[in-house]
Amino acid sequence: MFLRKTIAVLSSAAALSLGVVGTAQAATTLTYNSTGAAAYAAEIDAGAQVWNTNVKNVRLVKTTGRANITIVSDPGWPRAQPTTLGNGKIWIGKQAVDEGYNKVRIAAHEIGHILGLPDVKPGPCSSLMSGSTGGVSCTNVNPNASEKSRVERNFAGTAQADLSTAVDAA
Repeated sequence: MFLRKTIAVLSSAAALSLGVVGTAQAATTLTYNSTGAAAYAAEIDAGAQVWNTNVKNVRLVKTTGRANITIVSDPGWPRAQPTTLGNGKIWIGKQAVDEGYNKVRIAAHEIGHILGLPDVKPGPCSSLMSGSTGGVSCTNVNPNASEKSRVERNFAGTAQADLSTAVDAA
């Protein structure tokens, strides 16, 4: 009996020291400033909330000051330019909005690039990172299980993120 308890204690201690159990990691907080895209403020906030709802290792918080993520609007196509994981610039391109693409999906998709996700093209509507290949009728704003898992790994420090500039061509 004593040996069994000793083994159980040693196993638990080893698991804790290796981070296998009982070591909840605090979420990484990233700030975003969308004052340069004021016309899309509600949709950008909703896009950030999509990620806050779907992942635990990162939290997006709006600010009007210096931020990890700067979001602006322009007449072109939506795109993101990550600089490092969790940092970069997003353009909410009016061209895609004018063509009828879902604005919250655009915002959540572009934030996905800053969180380290590449485009999945061509891809189905069920993949947030399929972007425009989901079609104008696609209103899915949520990442799929694979996309959520990859962001969780990115912010747990266990995966390599794709930080190339993402221009979401039509």
